[in-house]
Amino acid sequence: MNLAKRAALGLAAPVLALVVAAVVASLVLVGTGDDVAGFWKTLLTWPQGRNIVNILNASAILYISGVAAAIGFRMNLFNIGVEGQYRVATFAAAAFAGAGWLPGKLNTVVAVLVAMLAGALWAGIAGLLRTTRGVSEVISTIMLNAIAGSLVGYLLTRVGSSTGNTRSTKQIEQGSWVGGITIFGDSPTKLFGLSLVAVVVGVLFWLLLNRTRFGFDLRASGASETAAVASGVDVRRMIVISMLMSGAVAGLIGMPTLFGDAHNYGSSFQTGIGFAGIAVALLGRNNPVGIAFGALIFAFLTEQGNLLNILVGVSPDIVAVTQGVIVIAVVIAYEIVRRYRVRLEQASVGEQLEAQPAPQPKEPVS
Repeated sequence: MNLAKRAALGLAAPVLALVVAAVVASLVLVGTGDDVAGFWKTLLTWPQGRNIVNILNASAILYISGVAAAIGFRMNLFNIGVEGQYRVATFAAAAFAGAGWLPGKLNTVVAVLVAMLAGALWAGIAGLLRTTRGVSEVISTIMLNAIAGSLVGYLLTRVGSSTGNTRSTKQIEQGSWVGGITIFGDSPTKLFGLSLVAVVVGVLFWLLLNRTRFGFDLRASGASETAAVASGVDVRRMIVISMLMSGAVAGLIGMPTLFGDAHNYGSSFQTGIGFAGIAVALLGRNNPVGIAFGALIFAFLTEQGNLLNILVGVSPDIVAVTQGVIVIAVVIAYEIVRRYRVRLEQASVGEQLEAQPAPQPKEPVS
């Protein structure tokens, strides 16, 4: 199979998923009597400067979340506990930074490390349960998500302070804030300084997968655990390390917002990012570049969806429907494309075998 055909097949699944999602969203709009043309015109309008910055900020956060999920997926681990790991880690970082034990940016750096450690430890629980007790990481991470929400809520009541109807950790001192980057001079909205962490995470993820022995073992274990064991890979050790790495990356999800905008962690802090990251990872096929496109698509849909109710009277919930359909459609589309690729490869092998000359019979020895 030539390179062009491989690239076309690689793009076929996500494109097919987006087309299916567009058709389903349009049918839902028709069924509810909403303005289909107005919906797509608003959704596909080129965003203004401040909206572009919002999309980039959201994309960076979703990208980190997607990579956190993809690390587990590459190991054939379904880590759906990214949401809980993100919440525990962000609270830990906010509480540490808010205490102000260290000066200035040193406080920021150590707080980020605290977040990564907290996320890794929370994810490591599921890894240990899988390797020592055979507990499915799906079940354990679901339970850990629930525990994380309750635990963080309880700790906020113990160490947080109330502001109106919200409760939050102490405000981080201004010397530890991370300033934003101005992209459009006429817009007050800035790109979060720590959004650049997403670039670092993506590069390191690519290097890990393609340029290290650990990455090879990770992909081998995910492809066939039996074959990996036969080749000498300690799969149980790989499971624990993969979960720790996934949790450490999940700990970075809240850092751009924490140090660039909110400056504390409270009950109003954004939730659901960990679950969205799973969808982004699936859409991007757990590939560092593909996840970036998935994050941009989801961030774009969410940002543009905020304008729907104002401009055309369509509920922004239709965007959530569209995103959900994308996730379902992309899974089905990948399977269809995979089977088609296998069929093409089998046909190609058959043609090559037929093209080879038949072996000549040996002459009998007299």
